Amino acid sequence: MPRILLLYATTEGQTARIAERIAHALRGKGHSVEMLPADTTRPDLNPAAYDGVMVGASIHYGHHPAFLHKLVRRHGDALAARPSAFFSVSLSAGGPRPKPAAAQRYLDKFLRKTGWQPQLTASFAGALKYSVYGPIKRRVMIVIVGLGGGNTDTSQDYEYTDWDAVDRFAEDYVRRLKQA
Repeated sequence: MPRILLLYATTEGQTARIAERIAHALRGKGHSVEMLPADTTRPDLNPAAYDGVMVGASIHYGHHPAFLHKLVRRHGDALAARPSAFFSVSLSAGGPRPKPAAAQRYLDKFLRKTGWQPQLTASFAGALKYSVYGPIKRRVMIVIVGLGGGNTDTSQDYEYTDWDAVDRFAEDYVRRLKQA
């Protein structure tokens, strides 16, 4: 049974939900999946001990988390030596007035800065989670989303993730694992 390491960096939890969906799909295909938050990984983390590695991260204010850049660079050789995948989560990928080209630029910038070349990448739409934002972030998001014509009613959250696309990404990764 192939062992997969799935690292994720989440802020309000949507990237974790996407990672859980992917892990569920991989387990359904007979793979063993270890999910770990990328910001609390063990010092003895060894991606080379796995048959494949997936990394997912959210984008906030145009950037993936700095700690994730360091983690990917530190384990670059192990990532390059096995089937690997990266998924990025942002409102640019979907939601109010999606800007898929911007979402792709964020993803490409992360990969360029880290030097990582995963075999599979994807950008998924995230969520507006007004219920978990602090007062300052809530106001900033109202302005940003409002300018884009999006949902600014803070009495509810809005999910834009295309779960079918997430499932297809997991299936594509399974195919690549079989080929490796």
